[in-house]
Amino acid sequence: MAHFVFFVLMFAGQVIGGLSTQKLPPSDNGNTLTILSIDGGGIRGIIPATVLDYLDQALKARDPNADLAHFFDVIGGSGTGALITALLATPSPLDPTRAAFTPAQIVDFYKNNGPHVFNSSRPGTGTQFDGEFLHNITRELFKDTRLSQTLTNVVIPTFDIKRQKPVIFSNYKVENYTYFNALMSDISISASAAPSLLPPYYFENDGVDFNLISGADLSMLSNELVNGNPTGATVSEVLRQNKYSKVIVLSLGTGTTETQQIFNAEMAATWNSFTWLFPLIIFLDRATTSMNEYYHGSLFRKPTINYLRIQEYELDPALSDMTDVTKQNMDGLEEAGKELLEEKVKKINLDSFCVEEGVATNAEALDRLADILYGERQHRLKQKSSEKGGRPFLETIRVPSDKTEANWAFQKNKVM
Repeated sequence: MAHFVFFVLMFAGQVIGGLSTQKLPPSDNGNTLTILSIDGGGIRGIIPATVLDYLDQALKARDPNADLAHFFDVIGGSGTGALITALLATPSPLDPTRAAFTPAQIVDFYKNNGPHVFNSSRPGTGTQFDGEFLHNITRELFKDTRLSQTLTNVVIPTFDIKRQKPVIFSNYKVENYTYFNALMSDISISASAAPSLLPPYYFENDGVDFNLISGADLSMLSNELVNGNPTGATVSEVLRQNKYSKVIVLSLGTGTTETQQIFNAEMAATWNSFTWLFPLIIFLDRATTSMNEYYHGSLFRKPTINYLRIQEYELDPALSDMTDVTKQNMDGLEEAGKELLEEKVKKINLDSFCVEEGVATNAEALDRLADILYGERQHRLKQKSSEKGGRPFLETIRVPSDKTEANWAFQKNKVM
């Protein structure tokens, strides 16, 4: 009898482990949608990758057999955020049920390969870098993986410079428009082609030509000078398909510097020269960031939407260069990501545009989010098991207890 019980428990553990690595089942009755959104920002992608490493460890403490992609219905990214999205959502060649990269491995990926991508000795034609190394390593990593094969849905905005219109790659499109089912390598390279830094990228898929650069819900000018926040594009793409009674959004930035710069008389006197351009770029950065926060904050004020934005609003200017791949700078970006976790949750006041602090730290907010994501996933897996017929297998082999029931319960509390 003891041997039989041991066999049953061992088999149950294998079943649970198998369920853990499945793609996140859809929310029953369209109740809940979980979204991860990652900004652009070149080598500063180390910051959100470091923050995600904390969330990944928190989730693995609850379920070691699942990756970040197993907890989010959608992952969206622009620029460097698109590359992170692809690395998180593309299946590993060693195990197609697991992600190709963990966030910790993505940090190492940036540190090891950033100096080759942003190599000043390899300029492009009309761009600061030729992009050849990025193209080669991206193709090597993703091989023949296509958009339809990702572990979860992804949304990656780009811009077609020939047709002069946005092109948004998402899993929601591939069924009706097969030409969107492109190679993940082609999509990632296109989304990383920041104007003036890396050359536009051309490829053909299913008879359709694409001539793409990085794109987000920003203007072309802003795309070139400042970060791209894909949250609006990601949420809009998903909500076009279905309505959800509850939406959970985690949006991660790559840092923005604070400036007290004021146009004084001396600067005004040099208006006809280019000396005003650099401070203007800083102003554009802050203005665009504030307007994005205003747009997203207004959009997500509904009680059914939980919106957690983790962004460093006072990034050390010494760390602001998107192409500074010195060891000192990359280590500094990782440290900035770790320090960001200990900072209070911040948001921009939609009336004054001032940054305000919350009560909890970003790490505490992520711990709470991990509870919610884990609870939602377990709820869906249990629901899926029940739909296959009869009582869930787990109910036939376990001893009922309040604690067990609590572990299965869907946690409905808010992130903030």
